[in-house]
Amino acid sequence: MDAFGDLFRGLRAQGSLFGSSTLTPPWSLHFVDGAPLTLCTVLDGQGWIVPEQGEPEPLRDRDTVVVRGPATFTFVDEIGTSAEPLACGEFCATPELGGTRHRLGWHDPGQGSGTTLIVGAYPLRGEISRRLLEALPVVLRVESGGTGDPVLDHLAAEVAVDAPGQQLVLDRLLDWMLVCTLREWFDRPGGEPPAWWEAQRDPVAGEALRLLHAEPATSWTVAALAGRIGVSRSTLAKRFTDLVGEPPLTYLTRWRMTLAADLLAERGSATIGEIARTVGYADPFTFSTAFKRIRGTTPSAHRRAT
Repeated sequence: MDAFGDLFRGLRAQGSLFGSSTLTPPWSLHFVDGAPLTLCTVLDGQGWIVPEQGEPEPLRDRDTVVVRGPATFTFVDEIGTSAEPLACGEFCATPELGGTRHRLGWHDPGQGSGTTLIVGAYPLRGEISRRLLEALPVVLRVESGGTGDPVLDHLAAEVAVDAPGQQLVLDRLLDWMLVCTLREWFDRPGGEPPAWWEAQRDPVAGEALRLLHAEPATSWTVAALAGRIGVSRSTLAKRFTDLVGEPPLTYLTRWRMTLAADLLAERGSATIGEIARTVGYADPFTFSTAFKRIRGTTPSAHRRAT
């Protein structure tokens, strides 16, 4: 798993899609759940995403917008719309609340050519995914015409049928769309992606990141890491620090503590010593000291708070 892929561990769409082929002006859908991350795309038509904080973003045909919570946002037909806001949350998949007309399918051929909106709300599961959210603005938009367009073609085909397993297919397509959208946004001209994103492409720093994420429990030293990559210690240390912004072992310690934070919450029956060994510490005392230094609390206190 690479650094980018690792940060997606806790981000999965699951039954959280909202679609409608019947949106006709004026409309104002207020998404009130405040999900940590929400992806919005339209398969036809257009509108505006209006965040609670920040400037409105146009959502044109086949554009994609990602909104970072916990603030809410609204999808409107136009700025200053006359429509009364309609609160949309977990029950927005019912016709009375502006949602789909069919229990399984989202396509209603009898309703004409309305705007088809698809939304995936992503709950935050653990500290690992939080590192991804920290790299994103409140609202980001990627225009149509990129690598996500083939995914939208699949989405358009899937929402037009009623079939067993439709929700599962839509969820996975939306995950795919999120990956494509973030890739394009990080790679946009003039963009400011997080340091680890650019570093992944470097043959030295990128390989080091891959190894640290693939084998976090290994007893790494700079010399051992450099030996696996086939460069000198000084070359690795300088290249990694210049591109990532911190030395490789400092990065490793922070990554181990992020992993440990999630394991402490997920594995309630595991001892502190077992968690310590899982992330590369033979001594639970040394692990606890590192955890408190990085996280500001002890492993036991963190577990009680989650």
